[in-house]
Amino acid sequence: MARKNRKLSLKKRYQLLTRGLGWEPTYQPVDKVFPYDTFEGIHVHDWDQWQDPFRLTMDAYWKFQAKKEQKLYAVIDSFAQNNGHVNLTDARYLNAVKLFLTGVTPLEYAAHRGYAHVGRHFRGTGAAIACQMQSLDELRHAQTQIHTISHYNKFFDGFHEWRHMHDRVWYLSVPKSFFDDAMTAGPFEFLTAISFSFEYVLTNLLFVPFMSGAAFNGDMATVTFGFSAQSDEARHMTLGLEVIKFLLEQDERNVPIIQRWIDKWFWRGYRLLTLVAMMMDYMLPKKIMSWKDAWEMYYEEAGGALFDDLARYGIKPPKYADVAAKEKDRVSHEVWAIFYQYTQAAAFHTWDVSDEEMAWLSENYPDTFDKHYRPRLELWRKMAEDGNRFYNNALPQLCTCCQIPMGFTEPDDPTKICFRSSEYGGDTYHFCSDGCKDIFDYEPEKYVSSWLPVHQIFQGNCGGADLGDVLKWYKINVGADNLDYSQSPEAELWKQWTEATKQTR
Repeated sequence: MARKNRKLSLKKRYQLLTRGLGWEPTYQPVDKVFPYDTFEGIHVHDWDQWQDPFRLTMDAYWKFQAKKEQKLYAVIDSFAQNNGHVNLTDARYLNAVKLFLTGVTPLEYAAHRGYAHVGRHFRGTGAAIACQMQSLDELRHAQTQIHTISHYNKFFDGFHEWRHMHDRVWYLSVPKSFFDDAMTAGPFEFLTAISFSFEYVLTNLLFVPFMSGAAFNGDMATVTFGFSAQSDEARHMTLGLEVIKFLLEQDERNVPIIQRWIDKWFWRGYRLLTLVAMMMDYMLPKKIMSWKDAWEMYYEEAGGALFDDLARYGIKPPKYADVAAKEKDRVSHEVWAIFYQYTQAAAFHTWDVSDEEMAWLSENYPDTFDKHYRPRLELWRKMAEDGNRFYNNALPQLCTCCQIPMGFTEPDDPTKICFRSSEYGGDTYHFCSDGCKDIFDYEPEKYVSSWLPVHQIFQGNCGGADLGDVLKWYKINVGADNLDYSQSPEAELWKQWTEATKQTR
């Protein structure tokens, strides 16, 4: 009687399908083949201890993604054929999509490149395969976002030249510098920065509110690419947690290095997400939840539980998390104020806040909005009604680290601009916070050559000396892509569509 072979467990099958892909080099020393996974001071004793909780093989990966692609593109085609863009709540909503396309989608492609690079430089096969799959995921996310949002380019301004703008426009240096910083770090810092600090700790603050906001405002095409990416994001989050736990369990000497990276990348990621805070509180015509509520739910509750779990390894909550908690009542208002007064140099519109929207902000920010921010918004609206819409024609000072204009306030005083500085090499560098100053002070050589847009404009490296030259260099179409929404061609177009819809009902 023939003996029946025992069925292998999923864990054993995954190990056989991945670990066997590596080899021991013979004509070159292994340290020369993999030179980058040791110089950061991280100690790894046993790469076979790396575990991928999903244990997804490449064969299963392609089949799974193919099914998702079929569903996604069926919805995209249906949305386009049925003129889904006319079912949006308001064309103002699309300015959040413009910010997403120019600021977030290029980061997906940067992540694709980053994971492909670090995957090549890990001598552990399991880690290399996990990076390879995430690299493919990130490329797919960039492609599906471009394909989905391209529909709006047929009807609305500001969606052209998004790749060009990402490399040049002043406010887009904020997300670009974030990923440039990560991609020029070592491989383990890259994983801590992106897989853990951003994907696991902070990503829900980006994708969940944005996709929920898209659904609330009738943008079902964007919702669908968000849903299509959710299973990928779940894998990325588990990879992020596995990265940290693997490194912490390998050697206790890794703990202080990882703690420093967590502190740095929490703050860098948080500063990047202030753009999302503005989108949630000000740029969604139909609002879902406040930035304050999102921060409490997705960071303070979920993140608090995470760091309680990591405490057994000696890991503490990120430095300056208490500052972020203090800023949750005000950061969205401060960022909106920056963009409102500089929208003449942006590739999207801002607008005056209505009484109804101010009532929502007052309800959601009872301790700060009426006291500190309502008077300014009402003054700006009155100026616009009098034909003197406020634009700031001076160039702002930028933070050398996060590259955001220095409009943030002191943690304990919302009436005073937070200003920090450091001396290095005979020059003075300016920062918006203690967090950004600390990051600079630890490795100043990495930031002294930051490509700061305002400095580059003053040096004549951005097309010319005046605003018209700079906007031409940005490829921003004046009057169509920028300035106040109320005077834009798409506001007039939306008004015509709305009136036509009413007549047909």
